[in-house]
Amino acid sequence: MKTYLVGGAVRDSLLSLPIKDKDFVVVGSTVEQMFDLGYSQVGKDFPVFLHPKTQQEYALARTERKNGQGYAGFSCDANQNVTLEEDLLRRDLTINAMAQDESGNITDPYGGQKDIEARVLRHVSSAFIEDPLRVLRVARFAARFAHLDFDIASETMALMTQITESGELEFLTPERVWQEVDKALSTERPEVFFQQLRKCGALAVLFPEIDCLFGVPQPEKWHPEIDSGIHTMMVLQAVTKLSSNKAIRFAALVHDLGKGITPKELWPKHHGHGQKGLPIIKKLCQRLKTPNEFKELALLCSDQHQNIHNADELRPETIIKIFDKADFWRKPHRLDDLLICCQADIQGRTGFENADYPQSDYLKKCFILAQEVNVQEVIKAGFQGKEIKQQLSVRRIEAIKQFKQTL
Repeated sequence: MKTYLVGGAVRDSLLSLPIKDKDFVVVGSTVEQMFDLGYSQVGKDFPVFLHPKTQQEYALARTERKNGQGYAGFSCDANQNVTLEEDLLRRDLTINAMAQDESGNITDPYGGQKDIEARVLRHVSSAFIEDPLRVLRVARFAARFAHLDFDIASETMALMTQITESGELEFLTPERVWQEVDKALSTERPEVFFQQLRKCGALAVLFPEIDCLFGVPQPEKWHPEIDSGIHTMMVLQAVTKLSSNKAIRFAALVHDLGKGITPKELWPKHHGHGQKGLPIIKKLCQRLKTPNEFKELALLCSDQHQNIHNADELRPETIIKIFDKADFWRKPHRLDDLLICCQADIQGRTGFENADYPQSDYLKKCFILAQEVNVQEVIKAGFQGKEIKQQLSVRRIEAIKQFKQTL
């Protein structure tokens, strides 16, 4: 019985990156022996165990055989004779198919260290095509390591395209798709995830609402990059520099989905695209089962980003209506989140990457002044019921009017 550190921990150590999780593989053991050593089993489909003291995961070395559709259509063999090399062979990428023993010696039968040096994401074997989830995983690794200049090997991209064309992606559950999206949104270059999916055709299958933006023109005066899809990727890149909040990044990603349904005869203009995108976002979030906070901010951003861009032209009454509709009074952080999305929208354009966004400071000041209106003073003035809310709005509007007069 031998134990090896495997996968991401070995890879990240070689890349001098922080190691978040440690996974271990056990060679030459059985389920019964693991129980005898005090391990508890957590894997139903294959034998994975928790260490009795550290609670880290230890899996018996195993091989896999495709016997159904989708990423779950596998049977595994974890008998005592499965070798370390056989276990590593079933893994997705060479950089993830290395093992380290207790003395620090690395077993690398498929060239992971060489591919790390070459900054290449390459599949381990032709069995890669048996698991459709690997299309998403490889795209995510491309996003995660883009800042280190990693790229997907052409032969691996060809297999990703083959998986897409096979129809296997349609058997992925929404939960697994969202899990990969969620992880991709936490990377330094999340736009790379969607760009790589588009290269192999998977974006059209899994995220058609985003894919259809490519090729849709916008007015060159405001969008020198012209293409709506390119703009969307630029916005996602821009928002990543402004916030690590994944809900904000998701909202920035989907803020222009309404442009995808603009009739061609109206191009390059997209009047009302923010509101037209609302039902599209709702369906997308329902299909992916996104968290409510992601969906709510995405809808708010799509609905209001044009108003926010034109903040200095808005009447005080309109500004208060926006604050009311978005419920900033109870959730003030939403204003900051929305403003970050809108700033990214402005900066996600060719030549505007470092553009100022004075609308942000202006609306923050308006909100502070509106918040300073004292509810107790309104009540003491004798107002009751609905009158209180009405009077609050009147006084908040007046506060913003006075502020505008000083500008």
